[in-house]
Amino acid sequence: MPKVKVHRTSPSLDMTPMVDLAFLLVTFFMLISKFAPEEALVVDTPSATTEIKAPDANVITISIGNDERVFFGVDDKNTKLRLIDKISEKYGVGFTQPEKEVFASLSSFGVPISQLKSYLALKPEDQKKVNQPGIPIDSTRNELGDWVQLARYSNPQSIVAIKGDQKAGYPVAGRVIEILQEKNVNRFNLVTDMEVKPVIK
Repeated sequence: MPKVKVHRTSPSLDMTPMVDLAFLLVTFFMLISKFAPEEALVVDTPSATTEIKAPDANVITISIGNDERVFFGVDDKNTKLRLIDKISEKYGVGFTQPEKEVFASLSSFGVPISQLKSYLALKPEDQKKVNQPGIPIDSTRNELGDWVQLARYSNPQSIVAIKGDQKAGYPVAGRVIEILQEKNVNRFNLVTDMEVKPVIK
């Protein structure tokens, strides 16, 4: 008597739960991620092999472009609001509440204090078109020193980081460091790109 062949069906895998999981993960990462604010000055930092990580919060950033313009930025919104009040008091420039809110939303800027009020009055798309001249750092108009000092008064936990372009000249970087020392800021971070460490054989 011949054997009866049992018809076998190929196994099937239901992919619906996997697709659901993938979409949940994508949604989760989209919701928790923070987009980096658009930089007012693009800086191509030099590379280094250091393993020390820059702090994530309470950072005062001084950026030096390849055209030697100096920009200033603070990451904390509350610090920025206290800072603009202190600058207003020191220089006698009255800022409206909407202008203060615009200032608090800036990642960095590079205009002298005399031009700051008119810069803050512009729409965000018009601000991008402005060729910012940089913050004055010369000995007669050392506005950068005032920004750093008053930012540290606004948030004593602040850490200063210098982000210099690799094509920027040494005199400007040297002047920025000199200003920091004048304001008793003797510890600061230099921002660099990570480079692969050389392997010693």
